[in-house]
Amino acid sequence: VQLQASGGGLVQPGASLRVSCAMSGRTFRGHHVAWFRQAPGKERDFVAVIKWNDRTTGYADSVKGRFTISREIADNMVYLQMNSLTAEDTAVYYCAAASGVITSSRTRADAYYYWGQGTQVTVSS
Repeated sequence: VQLQASGGGLVQPGASLRVSCAMSGRTFRGHHVAWFRQAPGKERDFVAVIKWNDRTTGYADSVKGRFTISREIADNMVYLQMNSLTAEDTAVYYCAAASGVITSSRTRADAYYYWGQGTQVTVSS
């Protein structure tokens, strides 16, 4: 199983960016797929999650209303559309996946066992 995150870059405050997670190696039906981020010197924080089967989503309060997670079954892709970016969004963004995730645990990094390598997002003027 392989998760490949891409699409990061350097953008100005207020800009938009979409990061992608290409997933391969198995079917992800029944899985939750999430985005986490980690800024230098900080812990890895939950950003957003989507349930593969029914597209149920969840977001961290800090990104609610600005970020949108989506998935494309045909391409085995998960996207994170990020709008109105601020310097506080600067981090390495990781995608992660797991099956059997219960709702109360879906924001916890230790609930996921497939991880991508991360893509750097830098918001700076």
